[in-house]
Amino acid sequence: MISKTELSKHNLSARDLGSLGLEDTAYVKSVMVDGQKLHAIHAADGTPLTVVAERDLAFATVRQHEMQPASVH
Repeated sequence: MISKTELSKHNLSARDLGSLGLEDTAYVKSVMVDGQKLHAIHAADGTPLTVVAERDLAFATVRQHEMQPASVH
């Protein structure tokens, strides 16, 4: 993880800081659909990408697309 000191050395704007990880992170969140627990995959900006049945499959799908999965509770 990058420290605040390291970030300030780079003179990142709020917009730049907000876009860090957008291209290489996806979020996995458990959701209920018609009474069934599924796992939604969202882009880092919140855009819904897909829904799959198994959590492990969600993480594998994210990695298959060369992104890092992150769990959302």
